[in-house]
Amino acid sequence: APRDPLAQSLDEGLSTPSGDHWLGQDKLGRDVLSRLLHGARLSLSVGFLTVAVSLAIGVTAGSIAGFLGGTADRVFVHACDVLMAFPGILLAIGIAAVRGPSFGNVLFALSVLGWVGYARVARSQVLKLKAMEYVESARAVGGRPSRLLLAHILPNALSPILVEATFGIGRAIVAEAGLSFLGLGVAPPAPSWGSMIGEGRHFLFVAPHLVTAPGAAILLTVMSINFVGDGLRDALDVREEAQ
Repeated sequence: APRDPLAQSLDEGLSTPSGDHWLGQDKLGRDVLSRLLHGARLSLSVGFLTVAVSLAIGVTAGSIAGFLGGTADRVFVHACDVLMAFPGILLAIGIAAVRGPSFGNVLFALSVLGWVGYARVARSQVLKLKAMEYVESARAVGGRPSRLLLAHILPNALSPILVEATFGIGRAIVAEAGLSFLGLGVAPPAPSWGSMIGEGRHFLFVAPHLVTAPGAAILLTVMSINFVGDGLRDALDVREEAQ
């Protein structure tokens, strides 16, 4: 970043883009480009960490439930149905509002229900793969259940899970921006794309660059990640859908 994202210059507040400040300055005279670049660190961190936590929980729970079957699987399916009845973003808003604005609370709020989708995908893949002949052969020669799951089933179930995780990063970035827009993200003055839009909306007609710059950053980032997901889906030829 060319400047300190927290450095203020009140006499230059709401300045339009110029040679010194390529994307202009906000109401406190802070460099928008510098805040945009530092905000990218936050948004990408939330996206990747949310998916990592959700993926670890979801794949573990879904694969175990699908492998065990029976009562455990039925209980798991009903639990997922109950959790999916809650609107994810509204629950995240409620959790963030109660716990207060911070990076850890945003991560927690987005991960509470984020794992359910990955768990359902993992379960459906395990249910399909555990009936395959190579798994039955490994079981016939005395393979332990843990080895069957970790060495023979999960490696072949990762393709659709990875594709779903790629799209999940984009969803997490948008969700974090929404929380920050409402003042429930990372506490100010830390820069966040969502909070930058929230602050800039009051000056939309005076200084539209305060909204268009972070808005374009969110749009381009999420589109880029979705393109990667589309490419992975085509390359891995994933046609199955979660049951």
